[in-house]
Amino acid sequence: MDEYQTEEEIWLTLSLQSVEAAIGGNAYQHNRVNHWTTSVVEQCLSQLSKLGKPFKYIVTCIIMQKNGAGLQTASTCFWDNSTDGSCAVRWENKSMYCIVSVFGLAI
Repeated sequence: MDEYQTEEEIWLTLSLQSVEAAIGGNAYQHNRVNHWTTSVVEQCLSQLSKLGKPFKYIVTCIIMQKNGAGLQTASTCFWDNSTDGSCAVRWENKSMYCIVSVFGLAI
């Protein structure tokens, strides 16, 4: 990773890489969503832990079929803004949306 990237930028990059690796060009299939979400969060956590940074990580993943329905998400945290952080990635293809959130809590 680029030494000039912020923690959040690194987390964004790793999240996108995890989604691409797990889902790639697949079309939405309801019976595969559980596998994909598990794969995304496991790959993301694996890559984050390899950074060797003093953080505890929380990763969430939502996959939703593109069918015209609305989706709104929100989160909030009570933490130390000088050491902790978060990022969210919205990824999509022709048939689905995937939203990954990463929270990093300094140890």
